[in-house]
Amino acid sequence: MNKHPLALALAAALSLSLGGCGEQAQAPQAAGDTPAVSQTEARASNPLLVESTLELGFPRFDQIRDEHFKPALEQAMAEHRDEIAAIAGSGEPPTFENTIVALERSGRTLDRVQRVFMNLAGAHTNDTLRAVQAEFAPKLAAHMDSILLDDALYQRIRTLYGQRDRLGLDEEQRYLLERYHTDFVRAGANLSAAEKAKLKELNAQLATLQTRFTQNVQKETNAAAVLFDDRSQLDGLPGPAIEAAAKAAAEAGHEGKYLIALQNTSGQPVLAQLRNRESRQRVYEASVNRGSRGGEFDNRELVAQIVKLRAERAVLLGYPNHAAYVLEDGTAGSIEAVNSMLSRLAPPAVANARREAAEIQQAIRADGGDFELAPWDWAYYAEKVRQARFNFDADAVRPYFELERVLVDGVFHAANQLYGLSFRERKDLPVYQDDVRVWEVTDANGELLAFFLTDLYARPSKRGGAWMNAYVQQSKLLGTRPVVGNHLNIPKPPPGEPTLLTFDEVNTLFHEFGHALHGMFSNVTYPRFAGTSVPRDFVEFPSQVNEMWATWPSVLANYARHYQTGEPLPPELLDKVLAAASYGEGFRTTEYLAATLLDQAFHQLGPDDVPGDVIAFEKEALAMAGVDFAPVPPRYRTTYFSHTFSGGYAAGYYSYIWAEVLDAATVDWFQRNGGLKRENGDAFRAALLSRGGSAPAMDLFRSFYGGDPPLEPLLVRRGLVGNGGGSP
Repeated sequence: MNKHPLALALAAALSLSLGGCGEQAQAPQAAGDTPAVSQTEARASNPLLVESTLELGFPRFDQIRDEHFKPALEQAMAEHRDEIAAIAGSGEPPTFENTIVALERSGRTLDRVQRVFMNLAGAHTNDTLRAVQAEFAPKLAAHMDSILLDDALYQRIRTLYGQRDRLGLDEEQRYLLERYHTDFVRAGANLSAAEKAKLKELNAQLATLQTRFTQNVQKETNAAAVLFDDRSQLDGLPGPAIEAAAKAAAEAGHEGKYLIALQNTSGQPVLAQLRNRESRQRVYEASVNRGSRGGEFDNRELVAQIVKLRAERAVLLGYPNHAAYVLEDGTAGSIEAVNSMLSRLAPPAVANARREAAEIQQAIRADGGDFELAPWDWAYYAEKVRQARFNFDADAVRPYFELERVLVDGVFHAANQLYGLSFRERKDLPVYQDDVRVWEVTDANGELLAFFLTDLYARPSKRGGAWMNAYVQQSKLLGTRPVVGNHLNIPKPPPGEPTLLTFDEVNTLFHEFGHALHGMFSNVTYPRFAGTSVPRDFVEFPSQVNEMWATWPSVLANYARHYQTGEPLPPELLDKVLAAASYGEGFRTTEYLAATLLDQAFHQLGPDDVPGDVIAFEKEALAMAGVDFAPVPPRYRTTYFSHTFSGGYAAGYYSYIWAEVLDAATVDWFQRNGGLKRENGDAFRAALLSRGGSAPAMDLFRSFYGGDPPLEPLLVRRGLVGNGGGSP
């Protein structure tokens, strides 16, 4: 989510994420420490400590160096402490302006420094940034605690909260005051002095451990890349993929060999193509054993420590476990609500997966295989079943999904048709890595709306997954407009080769742009509410809605053209794409639910219930939930489950399917109202996308949709009722 310093503070203290993507808030030196140089000297020598003179405050990546971050963080935290001290120590009676608005204005330098630092730590890190990240995780946690647990500051907020009906506040102001009060209470403002000291200790420990987990996952994923000696072992991979593997091996010092890099999920894309079963098994086992193989990157003990500390903190704050604490402040509201949904979805999902497995086993036998289906076989033989059922080869469509065309003629085209946006590449603005591109986004009225960065290729310096972040967030109070970025991990082809996407990668591109729209369309007064600053189980909703345009006929026809001939995707192949996309919903839902249920199982434990052996607990939890189907592993196993153990989805990974209830209902609304039309886009933008977190999330949804979302559209989409076949 996009957050201002105090919301970043809350994220740090409570280990929540800043975005779909697991960025962590972290924190400053203890009160009383003084910078080694004066503020004037520090600002003169450090580009992070001055506002960028570029349009919209675009970061000066051309001037920022690794050595700037440590002094900038120290200086920015010192400034923030002074600002908070002035607010808390004011001799004037508290008013909305001198307390709440003052808090909204505070910490602007720290916000700017943190955003650049944390975004680069995820997108383009190195040993220096990792060291700074590890050093400042507990410092930032301590700094944020010093604010959220400041009794004088809290008493001012509490006084205003008690007067809220008499202050003449508008809707957004009242909700801002309420959220501040809630944030401080949930952060421990009502605890005793001894309890606050314990809470600070827990937060500092968690900040350190979660940072270690993040860094271990990235390092282990790079280290676990699978090295093959012979080209024949990669039979089935397209020529460009083999060339890329050879190049990666050569760069790693293994000339003449082939290196297959891993992605962050359990399943790996090459498993659908490798004909050699032993090769598939090697890749699969390298993937699922990450973080549990012993050695310096082993995360098993870290997971147990993180879960225990989170549970202890929840009890200290008055909750039985971490899940109860997290879910209370989401749209779900309770453990019971989440468990009820998951228990309703899991049995039919696993039943669908078992039916798919039976079909795949038949395909193995038909192919002459004399073995039982294993996890490393699923993707390869599922593709054969898909080809046989739909006469469809996934590789046959990739030439029609060239990256530039998908982005410009697909993602941007849909945004133009729906919202009137225009995009122009800006090559005059600095970037932090050569692959990054910057786009000027113009609104329908011709005014500059935002800058949009695209960072789409995988590299060792980037963490896995796909996410959106904000370098600058919109605020009428501060007079700022958005600078947001999308990050993917698309394998980069050899020089001169086109980037041809899988259908899943096309969908991801549209999904992440949905997050970007949420950030760019923000039209709120206060930075606390900007863009994606919404409950975790609501943040995925707008991005999932945006996926629908990937297969909308007029959009697909505009971008799905052969990269060599320009010929459109043939109608018969299009029909196969859409039909084949619905296949495998049993697998997709089961692997997702398995990870979701693991997340809940760990975080519904009390402090005394945390297991010593997290792998054994993982096995038991999956069995108890009825999703222990060996051929379908969890999308993320415990030891590389960054969403929950280092990102912002602790006890919140259910958010994707919870938000999909809203998404499926909204897609149905668009379809019933004529689909890709400006009036529909304008309605969605006005009622929901522009509002950020400035009102309760479900109130925003109801104002757009006209009522509560029905569950049936999701069940039909996921193939969990009747004869439904999956995604439309």
